[in-house]
Amino acid sequence: MTAVSPPLRRSRKAPAWLPYVLISPTLLIVLVFTAWPTVQAIYTSFFRQYLNIAKFRTPTFIGLGNYRQLLTSADFHEVLRNTAIYVLGTVPASIVLAFLFALLVNRAVKGIGLARLSFFYPTILPMVSAATIWMFFFTPDYGLFNTFLQSLGYHGPQNWLGNPHLALLAVMIVAVWKQAGYLMIFYLAGLQNLPQDVFEAASIDGASWWTQLWKIAFPLLRRTTLFVSTIAVIDAFQVVDHIFVLTQGGPSQSSSVLLYYLWQVRFEDQNVGLASALTVVLIVIMLAITVTNFLLSEREGA
Repeated sequence: MTAVSPPLRRSRKAPAWLPYVLISPTLLIVLVFTAWPTVQAIYTSFFRQYLNIAKFRTPTFIGLGNYRQLLTSADFHEVLRNTAIYVLGTVPASIVLAFLFALLVNRAVKGIGLARLSFFYPTILPMVSAATIWMFFFTPDYGLFNTFLQSLGYHGPQNWLGNPHLALLAVMIVAVWKQAGYLMIFYLAGLQNLPQDVFEAASIDGASWWTQLWKIAFPLLRRTTLFVSTIAVIDAFQVVDHIFVLTQGGPSQSSSVLLYYLWQVRFEDQNVGLASALTVVLIVIMLAITVTNFLLSEREGA
């Protein structure tokens, strides 16, 4: 007997309005929590308003006055310098460590899961908890850092969090320790998706491990590196929580960065207009970095 095939189903074309319905929840969230606050911050940045001073509580239009105040503020200049040092110090170090960690755990050996967990574990910890743990490391008298330095023959404890020359470095150390394991996941995924036949052919041709890494792995991981660097830079500009725990921006603003300074201006000084101007500056910086990384990605991919 001849089998009777089931009747073919007619393909139904999706209505034209369906894509708009599907993206509407995300679009609504972006408009309410991103676009509208941005427009409001730009508008408010042209007004002077202090919530803690009665005669300045009502918004007064001052044009670019808040931006002129930022440009002439020594504290703002120092905060920008600290932010630049923080970004340039933590982002490359986190990326290099993340790549090295990914190389170490990209192996099919016994116990590799435990090694991956140990590198990734700092990412799981809340930043406040991590900063509290590191406060013990930075303790002047019996902290692990000073104990290690004394074992090397260096005498005299360092006050890591109270020294203007060391406070920002201490904050950066915590950030790199916290961030490297998170970025490692992206590099590990990239390494595991690389074509192995290319490396096998290079090995047959006599290419060394370093040559394979520099000439093959790095170019193939170019887009991964651009993506990781974008995430690392954005996270570096968003740092605020472990500064609260470790230094509170001190001593003498030596460890204050842009977002923490924004919090101080808005919630300590109650200066709404200047805080809005700082928000606009931060948005412009982040937008410039994102667009630059996108253009680099498109150029390299061409």
